Amino acid sequence: MFEAKLKTASGKVAFTIDGKPHEAPDGVTIAEAMLLAGLDHTRLSPVGKQPRAPYCMMGVCFECLVTVDGVAGRQGCMIRLCEGMAIVRQAGKVKLAP
Repeated sequence: MFEAKLKTASGKVAFTIDGKPHEAPDGVTIAEAMLLAGLDHTRLSPVGKQPRAPYCMMGVCFECLVTVDGVAGRQGCMIRLCEGMAIVRQAGKVKLAP
């Protein structure tokens, strides 16, 4: 599925990760875009600050949690990347909006 998305992408989407500009093929998820950008983790665990990375890619494991456009605790594997998104890797426990 991941490979098929890359082959059929019609263009590129510009976005930022931790304030740094990146581009990814149109149609990929945030988690896929982060992997394509060469990042080795999407967040640091609340206990021990261990790096965590996307694992299941289907919304079950919650290892891909990121902050998207200021909203923390979003599952990167479940959100399609959009033009101009500001993605921030989470570090430990974050406060979620009510």
